Amino acid sequence: MTRPPLGIIAGTGFYDLGGLEDTTDETVTTAFGDAKVTRGTWHGLPVVFLTRHGAGHSVPPHLVNYRANIRALADLGVRDVVAVNVTGSIDPELSPGDLLCLDDFLDLTRQRPVTFFDGTTPEGVVHTDVLEPYHPALRTEILEAASAAGKPIRDGGVYACFEGPRFETRAEIRLARLAGADVAGMTGVPEVTLALEAGLRYAAVSLVVNPASGVGPTTEPITMDEINAVLQASAADVLAILDELVHTRATFTDSDESPS
Repeated sequence: MTRPPLGIIAGTGFYDLGGLEDTTDETVTTAFGDAKVTRGTWHGLPVVFLTRHGAGHSVPPHLVNYRANIRALADLGVRDVVAVNVTGSIDPELSPGDLLCLDDFLDLTRQRPVTFFDGTTPEGVVHTDVLEPYHPALRTEILEAASAAGKPIRDGGVYACFEGPRFETRAEIRLARLAGADVAGMTGVPEVTLALEAGLRYAAVSLVVNPASGVGPTTEPITMDEINAVLQASAADVLAILDELVHTRATFTDSDESPS
């Protein structure tokens, strides 16, 4: 039996996975629009890679077609999705370069299509449970891969998703912190909930690249130069975790559902 492909979704700074071989670019047409993916193998394991922002970071976070992206992965036979989110730290104990394996989220977006079930589909209105938005078994795989790769990662973290593309105000970050958020980003929702609706197992690694507005002693504005410098220094840690996770999966036979 052929193993289902692993889905990997990434955004800012992650446009090439490095280890992906025999790649082909493909446009997948779904009921919600087109999604562009790269198919290939990594350690012999089939992988479908999707970059949220498109070529040259041309799509802002509030205009990403999250429904088409998730639907395309499901249509291609993906069952498990590992996402990478670049974030700002709300928890002052987090520093640029730190990693978290997320376990909950806050949705502070305002204008995105957030569901496949908008009342126009045959299923009608569907209310999806989000008690465990990030799949526990897949989270365990990420944590074990990080340990094997020697990359420190926090077990758990709350992701506050803002609309973007502007950065957040100090008041918004204070509000998110009061609600228990650890990091701020612009792309994690509705991606995670759409994956749940599509029946996919989904987990996410958060890479901190800057203090969020008003966090820490700095009063300097957030800049892309600052973010890109951290990405250049820390992206390899994320890729090492992904490489170890894929390598571990590749050691299992085709009859295995997953290593977890």
